[in-house]
Amino acid sequence: MALGQVANTRIESTGRFAMELGYHVTLVRDATAAIKPEMMHSAHEMDGPTFAHAILTTRELLTALQGAGPGA
Repeated sequence: MALGQVANTRIESTGRFAMELGYHVTLVRDATAAIKPEMMHSAHEMDGPTFAHAILTTRELLTALQGAGPGA
């Protein structure tokens, strides 16, 4: 059985580590999951802003990527 990554544990710790290494971290709000809604709220609204440079929806991310153009 394969288990996914949940926002308030592995994704959060990976994002924090990436930020500490100097990466620009984008947390994609609707592409993450958690066991309970409270955990998602915590990951996106409370903890996420401490390490993520941006917290976007998939649509917002795709729009931003399209606007960046080639070589951006």
